Amino acid sequence: MLRRPEYRQVLVFCGLIGIPVSLIAFWFLVALHQLEQLIWTDWPRDLGWKQAPWWWAFPLLLVAGVVVGLIVARLPGRGGHIPAGGLHSGGMTKNALPGVVIAALLGLPLGVVLGPEAPLIALGSGLALLFASFVRAPRTEASAALLGAAGAAAAISALFGNPVVGAVLLMEVAGVGGPQLFAVMLPVLLSSGVGDLVFTGFVHWTGLQTGSLDIGLPKAPLLDAGDILWSLLMAPAVAFLIHWVFVGGRFAAGFVSSWTVRNTTLCALGAAGCIALYTVATGRSPSEVALSGETTLGQLAKDPHAWSVGALVAMMVFKAIGYSLCLGSLRGGPVFPALFLGGAAGALLAPLPGFGLVPAMAAGMAASVTAALRLPVSSVVLVVLLLGNVQTVAVVVLASVVSFVLTELLPQGPRIPAFSESPGGRARRRASSRP
Repeated sequence: MLRRPEYRQVLVFCGLIGIPVSLIAFWFLVALHQLEQLIWTDWPRDLGWKQAPWWWAFPLLLVAGVVVGLIVARLPGRGGHIPAGGLHSGGMTKNALPGVVIAALLGLPLGVVLGPEAPLIALGSGLALLFASFVRAPRTEASAALLGAAGAAAAISALFGNPVVGAVLLMEVAGVGGPQLFAVMLPVLLSSGVGDLVFTGFVHWTGLQTGSLDIGLPKAPLLDAGDILWSLLMAPAVAFLIHWVFVGGRFAAGFVSSWTVRNTTLCALGAAGCIALYTVATGRSPSEVALSGETTLGQLAKDPHAWSVGALVAMMVFKAIGYSLCLGSLRGGPVFPALFLGGAAGALLAPLPGFGLVPAMAAGMAASVTAALRLPVSSVVLVVLLLGNVQTVAVVVLASVVSFVLTELLPQGPRIPAFSESPGGRARRRASSRP
């Protein structure tokens, strides 16, 4: 395959395209991070509050619900894939880019309980195809798939702090194997590495933060029998929770498929209600249940005792409900909230006899992200590289396998609608079909 000149041309182009794609993705992440800081920290303090008040999420998510609902109903691409269906690497077009970007920038910082990884995959894929059209590169179905995967890998690599995660994730999402795996692997890995280099350089040069996932867990001692036993017991419980969160997300997607704008707004307000109830019940910041959970996960790993048992349980319950509503109605990625719920479950159960914080959070995150994505290899690579702790590899692998088997055996719930359409759109379609 490497002897074919057209493949070598695609390989070189994928390496080059990683530079502009990663630069745009860098500023996209910076914008999300700065907006979240401004809306959830700076504005409440400027208005004289120590933290955002309990009602803070209602007007924000009202705006997010209306905007995303309009994008889903009116713009090409419907703002991206429905997150309750997991991650997708295909089906993106350059015409769908505006809807994806607007839905992410006007949704995620306003408190949507989703992460930025799905918009980044769509953004990278769409940009790669857009740049290819600018230089009039030869377009075939195979080259479009390669360019889309490479662009997505370049955009997402630094989000997880390692190009290997981006490459493995995109290859497993694409679902290729055999000879196809080698054909996709080189462009994706090359573009992912270039993207990570550009990200790293810009972070050091500008001093800006993109919110890369780095939870900073302490180094763990060697695993013992207690860690293994508790991990094997915790993994199915966490997987069961995340699975039914996604089933709820599929029901929400069906609810939103009719009267799109109204029902999307209602789901967003339901998530705001979960955020408000958590704040009223615990007196803690509403941002701990809102947003993706990336920042709170790092705080939880460094100081789990800052939360009481009741606060941890309340945070998991309300976060899970808000996450489920957002999975089916709004736009974003499913990875970060799943990692957070798994990490929170680990922090909650870590005081069990013979169980440590690091293996508990490692097993919880592996089980949760595997149940969310149904991608066991990517989940193991992500959690292992995220923790940077080789001592926890065994519990990560065991938790991921147990989670994958269990979620495959459980009932999957309703199928996600193929598209969302407003009542007016359906009426026009029925009218146009009449003789």
